[in-house]
Amino acid sequence: MTWWCAAQGTPWDWTWQPYPGVWILVGAMLSAFAFAVRRPPSRERTDRSRVVTFVLGVVAFWLAADWPIGPLGAGYLVSVHTAQFLVFTMVVPPLLLHGLPPWLLRRLLHPPAIQRSALFFTRPLIAFVIFNVVMVATHFPAVVDTLRPTQVGSFGVDMAWLFAGILFWWVVLGPLDEFRPLSYPGRIVFLLLNVFIPTVPASFLTFADYPVYALYELAPRVGSISATQDQQLAGLTMKILGGFIIFGTASVLFFRWYGAERALDSDVT
Repeated sequence: MTWWCAAQGTPWDWTWQPYPGVWILVGAMLSAFAFAVRRPPSRERTDRSRVVTFVLGVVAFWLAADWPIGPLGAGYLVSVHTAQFLVFTMVVPPLLLHGLPPWLLRRLLHPPAIQRSALFFTRPLIAFVIFNVVMVATHFPAVVDTLRPTQVGSFGVDMAWLFAGILFWWVVLGPLDEFRPLSYPGRIVFLLLNVFIPTVPASFLTFADYPVYALYELAPRVGSISATQDQQLAGLTMKILGGFIIFGTASVLFFRWYGAERALDSDVT
């Protein structure tokens, strides 16, 4: 049974395919969240906006992992593969993290071993290294050509993206005060530092004279787009959309920082 999207090598014909592994994971995420928020600690409450945000994050995950985006990205179009990377790292994690109430995050991280691990992996330098290593590794031709044709390998790539994205956005969002979140200027610098390394694979994909992935070069074509055009589109997607998300978030943080400073000055005067 095909439980997760992987490269199949068969012609693409838009025939719907079931991927029960995606459904089970999505159902487990929603069920666990619904069960948890029904039992908040005393004097704690869960804002409806957080519930909506978490559900939107799960829906974004489902759309990126399931048919048709999942199989297209796994074995037909590297541009869709890159779009999946952006969704799994730049869209889903901030929605999930923001959707989790602080009391629930604390409950999830309460076991000492988990808390120590979380404190280590969410350090800005550690999160920076992990995110960028995962980003480069999962776009390296040998890794893509080896892992994407297998369900386990393809699942591993998707989960690596999600894990790296959670670490990245934990630093940016600073959801818990006890984890010593960065100041607004620190978060802005962290975001801007993450602009440069993705430029390397993005430029490589955009300006290469030939397809760098055997998997996508030899895959049956979808529509009239060639393998080289598909690869160029992938590079532009990573560079433009990824940059838009990072610079847009940095802009929001800047204005929040400015507002906080103005409020502090007003209190002082």
